[in-house]
Amino acid sequence: MSKEMSKEISEEVSKESPKEFEIAREFEVDATPEQVWGAITAGTGGWLWPMEEPEPREGGKGPFGSTVTAWDPPHHYTNRVEDVEGISEQTLNQLDYTIEPRDEGRRAWVRYVHSGIFVDDWDNQYDAAGRHTDFYLHTLRQYLTYFDRRPVVFTTFDGPDASKASDSFAAVGRALGLADDTAVGARVQARGPEGQVLDAVVDFRNPYFLGLRTEDALIRVFGRDHWGYPVGMSVHDFAPGADAKEDEAAWKGWLDGVFSQP
Repeated sequence: MSKEMSKEISEEVSKESPKEFEIAREFEVDATPEQVWGAITAGTGGWLWPMEEPEPREGGKGPFGSTVTAWDPPHHYTNRVEDVEGISEQTLNQLDYTIEPRDEGRRAWVRYVHSGIFVDDWDNQYDAAGRHTDFYLHTLRQYLTYFDRRPVVFTTFDGPDASKASDSFAAVGRALGLADDTAVGARVQARGPEGQVLDAVVDFRNPYFLGLRTEDALIRVFGRDHWGYPVGMSVHDFAPGADAKEDEAAWKGWLDGVFSQP
């Protein structure tokens, strides 16, 4: 779940019923433990969003006001924050990564645990956070497999209020030129800003999220209309000379245009 979405949810609820949560995932990836470590500590713009690198020690400063509580490269990293910056109604947040080598260090096994405390509207927040987690960790694997350590520019934005309406996420897929039954793994020619044709692979698709991978970019669509919020997009652009402001102007204009049609 994005920081902006979590903040919006939190601002609508009170602190009447705080409740702990835990979201745990395990996966293997064709990358070394050192590559995974680099992606989660320094290369976050390639798969999540850019964050300040943690101070490389226990007790050091982590992103978003957190504290590093475990630092054992490339095996174990944890950060924890008691008062989540910008999300007043989430009173605790902890991210924990455990990384082990596989195949004599050529591959890695990763266990990721996101835990903390949500307040009222717990079911909605927990559902959104869990589904976002699956998409973000898939994008991490795509980054490690296809773009590891390449320079990247990142942009993320929401669609207009009209994209809160039911079926908005599906409308974005159709505007990209995808059929409703275009499946993961399909090679497509997607329609982008100003009619640009994008040779892409559908690397992720379910009723909530869509991922397109081109030679130089990971394009992510977030169907947050399912939780009553605008559809969102993120673009991780690895092309030489890429410009985040230009990407945002082009893609946000395109997304706004999807919902400005009569």
